[in-house]
Amino acid sequence: MDKLNKPKKASLEDWHPADIIAALRKAGWSLRQLSLHYKLSAGTLKVAIQMPYPNGERLIAAAIGLKPQDIWPSRYDSKGQPNRGRKMRGFKQFNANHETCNVKVNGGV
Repeated sequence: MDKLNKPKKASLEDWHPADIIAALRKAGWSLRQLSLHYKLSAGTLKVAIQMPYPNGERLIAAAIGLKPQDIWPSRYDSKGQPNRGRKMRGFKQFNANHETCNVKVNGGV
């Protein structure tokens, strides 16, 4: 691989998007269902898979039963805080915890 096509080291630490989606499926969720569960637009949480989005990362991680820094270590510092400028603005409106996320979804709805 040449220098231009070499992947960044930080991205190799993060989970692959397919692994995140598979873990959500195993927990009984899809990105769309999880978005709608928290009264967000249907495609909102898809953004967190592609790029840093602290609120979305937190909701996805809670649905899987992990912390966001376990899934995206390159996006967080050693204290578990986002390592980018926006930090955690707007987080207080969502209550993502294991009890509210890990519910069984009947019939794929």
